[in-house]
Amino acid sequence: MNQRAIKPYFFPAGYIQREREREREAEMLSRVGAVIVSASVVSATLLNRTNPTHFLCLFNNDNNNSKKSNGNSNSSFIPSQVYGSVKKTFSGWNSSAKRMEASSSFVARASAQPLKNADKLIDSVETFIFDCDGVIWKGDKLIDGVPETLDMLRSKGKRLVFVTNNSTKSRKQYGKKFEMLGLNVGEEEIFASSFAAAAYLKSINFPKDKKVYVIGEDGILKEMELAGFQYLGGPEDGGKKIELKPGFLMEHDLKVGAVVVGFDRYFNYYKIQYGTLCIRENPGCLFIATNRDAVTHLTDAQEWAGGGSMVGAISGSTQKEPLVVGKPSTFMMDYLASKFGILKSQICMVGDRLDTDILFGQNGGCKTLLVLSGVTTLSMLQNPDNSIQPDFYTNKISDFLSLKAAAV
Repeated sequence: MNQRAIKPYFFPAGYIQREREREREAEMLSRVGAVIVSASVVSATLLNRTNPTHFLCLFNNDNNNSKKSNGNSNSSFIPSQVYGSVKKTFSGWNSSAKRMEASSSFVARASAQPLKNADKLIDSVETFIFDCDGVIWKGDKLIDGVPETLDMLRSKGKRLVFVTNNSTKSRKQYGKKFEMLGLNVGEEEIFASSFAAAAYLKSINFPKDKKVYVIGEDGILKEMELAGFQYLGGPEDGGKKIELKPGFLMEHDLKVGAVVVGFDRYFNYYKIQYGTLCIRENPGCLFIATNRDAVTHLTDAQEWAGGGSMVGAISGSTQKEPLVVGKPSTFMMDYLASKFGILKSQICMVGDRLDTDILFGQNGGCKTLLVLSGVTTLSMLQNPDNSIQPDFYTNKISDFLSLKAAAV
């Protein structure tokens, strides 16, 4: 990867701060009730959104709250000057404005539409980005109709890219999984969050004399090695224990300049303490998360606790928020757009999660399609408390084959 080309593209001033704000906003949006209003009521440019049909806005009239908010808060508020502008826009809505003041906050959005004209969507974009777990497979079981669907899209000249938040495998290892499932997918088409963590460190010219402590599995270690970084931790620390004797002091490597946290089936107290010491005591040590997924698909029988549970433990002990390089952060979207020379408006993001896949596409200014073959059910999508709405939804990606052109 060409560092000189990537660095200025990915990291304009304030990038890290914006990513952390997006994380806090996404968490806040998942907690608040939503009401549907016309997107034309508030100018999307006011909120600096690239896609007016997708903008998600959180307004709050308590200016003091933003002053009280600190790094430990789960809340995120827009600046008071923005709130003032929006409030002025709504000044003609006397009763509505009063309700806005009384309710304190609301979210503006458009409702998702069922996919009826698959051909129209396919023809409108050049590239399809697919999540893997819950879209292509569940555990080690391929979802019905996937091979035929991918073949059809390729026959139409569409570029296919596969992006996963699962960091347990490297790109090469994921290539072998695709092959095992009978899918012809090249390594250059696969982007895992394990790779994203290494790509991020490379793009900021992470010092070669510094080390990376990994709370995660083999996929992260392999990507760190390929990127030329020194690392420690990983699965081998899964068997380590701490003897809490009087006066015991746990030592850690002072050369650790970044702690990368991903999904880890060997997670233990030793790793929590070691990562915590590095972040809290090593000056400038970075806290990077591959993702904050609440659940994952280890098998097709049930949902399992995801990488967000490991990230949450480190965030809790350090009282710091991580920089997330996986979805819904735009890091991978920016990387893909740059690598392939893709216009983001010519991309359709296909996923099964609202708070990662769909938000990832919306943050990047892409079209979005939710499939109901994974985590999200129709009732979850249509729940009044859900504030994240894709452009379209359908049962599974093989619906591309069965849905014929029809009037929408």
